[in-house]
Amino acid sequence: MMDAETKKAVRARLRRIAGQVQAVERMVDEDRYCIDLMHQLAAVQAAIGKVGEVILRSHVQTCVTDAIRSGDERECRRKVEELVSVFGRYRRIREQSP
Repeated sequence: MMDAETKKAVRARLRRIAGQVQAVERMVDEDRYCIDLMHQLAAVQAAIGKVGEVILRSHVQTCVTDAIRSGDERECRRKVEELVSVFGRYRRIREQSP
């Protein structure tokens, strides 16, 4: 579970991302140059990636660490499988990105 400070930082980043997406929408409505739109979309994708990193770091520092400290082998395996799964998903997303 995320601590209050991490949660606050994630929410702030998400609000900024929402503002970026709204700006891109306005750019579309204003018939802005396509490459300018692509630059803004790349910035949004990078910002989303950073949020993912923050959340993943928090998960490892809390949930995964707690599972390891508990000594519960089944729970440790489950956390490892979660991490492998999420890394696989991110890898596939990156491979699909232009």
